[in-house]
Amino acid sequence: MQEIWNKLTNGLKKYCEENGFSDVVIGLSGGIDSALTAAIAVDALGAKHVHCLMMRTKNTSSLSTQIAAEIARLNGFEYKNIDIQPIIDAQKTFLSSLFGEEPKNIVLENLQARERGKILMAISNQYNYLLLACGNKSEIAMGYCTLYGDTCGGLAPIANLYKTQVYELAKWRNKQSLVMPTEVIVRVPTAELSPNQKDQDSLPPYEILDKILTLYIDQKQDEKVIIDAGFDPQTVAWVIKRYHSQAFKRKQLATAIEI
Repeated sequence: MQEIWNKLTNGLKKYCEENGFSDVVIGLSGGIDSALTAAIAVDALGAKHVHCLMMRTKNTSSLSTQIAAEIARLNGFEYKNIDIQPIIDAQKTFLSSLFGEEPKNIVLENLQARERGKILMAISNQYNYLLLACGNKSEIAMGYCTLYGDTCGGLAPIANLYKTQVYELAKWRNKQSLVMPTEVIVRVPTAELSPNQKDQDSLPPYEILDKILTLYIDQKQDEKVIIDAGFDPQTVAWVIKRYHSQAFKRKQLATAIEI
C-alpha cells in the first residue's frame, strides 16, 4: 500500500509540475472516491494547494454533506458547500419546453453530474487549478460515469484502482493518520443522482465485479475461463458485454496515474 500511495502522490505532484499547476480542485461528494482523491492531493501538494467543492442537490443526503465537511476539517483544505438544485430545476424547465415532454430520469441524473463538471471547470479556468477526476477503474470499465460530468478533469489519480482497492487504500491511509471519517469507508456506495440510488442497483457487487474485471482485463482470460473459475455465467456475460459497449467513454477520459 505504501508503494501505491507513493506512486499516486509522486505522480500527481510531477504531473502538476510538468503542466504548470500549483493547485488542484476536486468535487467532494461525501463518497470514498473523492475522499481518497482529496487525501492523495493533500499529501502530494499540501493542504493550501487543494480546493474542494460540495455541490448538493435535493438528492444529496445530510450524511454526504457531513462527511465532506469532516474531510475538509481533517485535511485543512479550502472547502465550499453550494446548492445547485435551482440550476437543475431551471434546466429541467428549459428541456421540458425543448422536448415537448418531461425529460427522462437519465437526462436529469446526467444534468446533475454535468452541472458539477461545468462549475468545476469554470473554477479551473478562473484560478488555473487542475481539476482532478475521481473515477475508479471499476466504474470506468462499466461506463458507470457521466461524460462531460464526473469524467471532467485533467488527471484521474485513482483511475487505475478497482473499487475494492480504493477501500483497501483508504483504510491503510487512515491507519497512518486520520484523513477521512469512518463513515465514508463503511457507507454503501451511491452516486446520489436519484432518490435512494445505490451502485449495486446498476452493477454487480464490487467484490464480484472486480474479480471478474481483473481476470478479463488484467489477466486476459476469456469468458469460459472466468465462468469455470466459479462465477455466474449471466453475470460474466453481462460484465464483458458492458465493458465493450462502454469503450466510447473510456476513449475520452482524463489521463490516469500508472501504478
